[in-house]
Amino acid sequence: MTARRRLLHSVLPLLSAICAGMLWVTPAGAQSDYRDRNSHDGNGVLVDHVPTIPATAADYHPITADERLHWFTRATIGPADLVGGLFAAGIGTANDWPHEYGTHWNGFAKRYGMRLTGVVTNNAIEAGLGAAWGEDPRYFQTVDQRFSERWKNVADLTFRAYRSDGERHLAYARFIAIFGNNFLSNTWRVPSESNFQHAMIRSGEGFGAQFLSDAFHEFVPPLWRRIRHQPPRYAAEADGR
Repeated sequence: MTARRRLLHSVLPLLSAICAGMLWVTPAGAQSDYRDRNSHDGNGVLVDHVPTIPATAADYHPITADERLHWFTRATIGPADLVGGLFAAGIGTANDWPHEYGTHWNGFAKRYGMRLTGVVTNNAIEAGLGAAWGEDPRYFQTVDQRFSERWKNVADLTFRAYRSDGERHLAYARFIAIFGNNFLSNTWRVPSESNFQHAMIRSGEGFGAQFLSDAFHEFVPPLWRRIRHQPPRYAAEADGR
């Protein structure tokens, strides 16, 4: 292993640890009832964890340390992400990419593990680094918008995020996390995918995955509530105020 690779191998875990540590030391501010308002309906049944777009900048409540840690946990080892990893590893195994892993169960496990380490590092950097300037990694759902406007919101929040001023800004922490993670991971990936071209492809796929995740959070929770014959969450909250 070259000196450059040894340095990167030591720097990345340190960077991830620092960013993950920031999730714990960031001031929590006022106690938030986010989990109660957004996780359960009136009967205490789990619904979703997706906040809605604030009407004005003044209505935005900055993410707390607990909420940031909660986002990191769900985005990293939540059911949707773990299942997505199974599909990704399965497709890679079926197509024998990268070919160094082979098409057996051991290769499947290696692909799944490689993806999981990338997800952990990516989310730790985005959540931890974003805490330094108040970047909110959560997706914010639309309220009573047309179908086209909902898709615009999905696309917009793929590349932008709310900050403590209640306005949307370019999601710098997300950009750093996606590109940084994929280029640094070249140091431990197999030779066939450890180059500039494949790092750029993985980075593009990272934004694609973010878009799909946002679309899921935009459209699935309301559909789930409709299937369960529950009122829209924002309507239920309005009745409770």
